[in-house]
Amino acid sequence: MTSTDDPLSILHVDDDPDLGGLVKTFLERDSNDIDCTVTTETSPVDALDRIRSEDSAFDCVISDYNMPEMNGIEFLEAVRETHPELPLLLFSGEETNDVAAEIIRAGLTDYLRKGRGTGQYTMLIRRVEHAVEGGGQFDPEAETELDGVGVVGSDERFEAADDTYASFYGYDSEDVEGKHWTELHPEEEVEHIRTHVLPIVRRGGEWSGRSRGLRSDGSTFTESKMVTALDDGRLLIAVSELDDSKLGSERSK
Repeated sequence: MTSTDDPLSILHVDDDPDLGGLVKTFLERDSNDIDCTVTTETSPVDALDRIRSEDSAFDCVISDYNMPEMNGIEFLEAVRETHPELPLLLFSGEETNDVAAEIIRAGLTDYLRKGRGTGQYTMLIRRVEHAVEGGGQFDPEAETELDGVGVVGSDERFEAADDTYASFYGYDSEDVEGKHWTELHPEEEVEHIRTHVLPIVRRGGEWSGRSRGLRSDGSTFTESKMVTALDDGRLLIAVSELDDSKLGSERSK
């Protein structure tokens, strides 16, 4: 990481050199809120070599998804092997639902979908700034893998949930779609999420921790949860079920 007085050093990887030039131009503009220099690479293999070189000092890596040699997720997972705390952003044209599970399991800091116009670059600048400040920092010490993934729309109802996510709550995936997220949590947990989780996420941050889930039969369980906002205002949620008996043993020690 560079010192606070130095420009941020950003590596952008995209096999389209024209897009790479645009990203560099927009991020390095004097009118931006952040001072940065952007290095562009069209090859993920060459980008890995650059990151792993002894004189590498990047503060953030931005990558496309569809690239030759390896896709963006594979590239960023390779980066994680040697740089577990380096902020990683996926800047891609892929539909969120298509890569949601991969995004979570790869431990990405953020995802922004490519769009039209200059607004996408303004948003990218904000996401870079937030990632470097640590608001959505990947936790390399996390012991629990997040197994199930769901997407909640702007109406606060599930647009999609994979089979694993739904099974934690006693449903099939198609049964979860259309449900309001509050239906999967006990009343006291709903209040906590509205008060402490959503305000963080809506400001562009990421929340992770433990909460209580509500199953279809009325029973509850402890879940490890990560919630982050997507670029279009939807929420990406990942969960795993925690063993309450083991948690009780931990608390009694």
